[in-house]
Amino acid sequence: MGRPSFQIPPPPTDFARLSFPNPHILLVTLSRPKSLNCINSAGNQELHAVWTWLDAEPSLRVGIVTGEGRAFCAGADLKEWNESQKPGATPRKPLSPSGFGGLSRRRGRKPVIAAVNGLAHGGGCEMIINCDIVLASPSAVFALPEAKRGLVALAGALPRLTRIVGRMRAMEMALTGRNVPAQEAKEWGLCNAVCTDGESVADVAVKWAEEICANSPDSIVVSKEGIELGWEGISAEEGSQRLVDGLFNKMLGGENMKEGVRAFVEKRRPKWGNSKL
Repeated sequence: MGRPSFQIPPPPTDFARLSFPNPHILLVTLSRPKSLNCINSAGNQELHAVWTWLDAEPSLRVGIVTGEGRAFCAGADLKEWNESQKPGATPRKPLSPSGFGGLSRRRGRKPVIAAVNGLAHGGGCEMIINCDIVLASPSAVFALPEAKRGLVALAGALPRLTRIVGRMRAMEMALTGRNVPAQEAKEWGLCNAVCTDGESVADVAVKWAEEICANSPDSIVVSKEGIELGWEGISAEEGSQRLVDGLFNKMLGGENMKEGVRAFVEKRRPKWGNSKL
């Protein structure tokens, strides 16, 4: 499929490939396979721009991130970090507010699915911990090995990991740095599903994204925000009220809401317009 036409042009990318398996779906493939798709400082800035564009481009509704080769992402480019510590070296660019890979601390409007095709270590694991849906190949492994290198996972993973898998399992991952295989990660709630042998995890992610795209884009944006409010640790009542007073009020009476009800009454599939939220 050729590249769709966009109201806003996509940002240029050197470290990732952008493709569009569906006019409403953005597939981002991390593309440094010889370096196990580790992300350097320029790559972090690039990915922040890509996910910002996903939220801004009206025709896009879901993002997917995967890796080229045998790794999803091996984390930060430690060779670059080591060079930056030498006397007279150029300082590395700081992380954007959206965190490692533009995802580990992102609070975006549109969902992002992680299609974990191989190892997700360090920053790569921090990215998936803050994605909205995580799918894994049978060979995927998850780890926070920072303590083995004298480092700490500071890109947002530790508090979020505790909320997902519980204190004891989060301690196990952070303090031992061990690999957690895909099936174990699913049992822990760290990923939604593990693909069968022979399935492409990116292809499976596209199918999940198409299911999302079949729904109202306004409802997706508002539902995601409601879950994010719970994720941030406020009470259910406060979160619900914020949602009603905020994004839901903007959605109320909009064309997609009217179209969804009309389609139900007329017993047909709805024809959604791009979200204006």
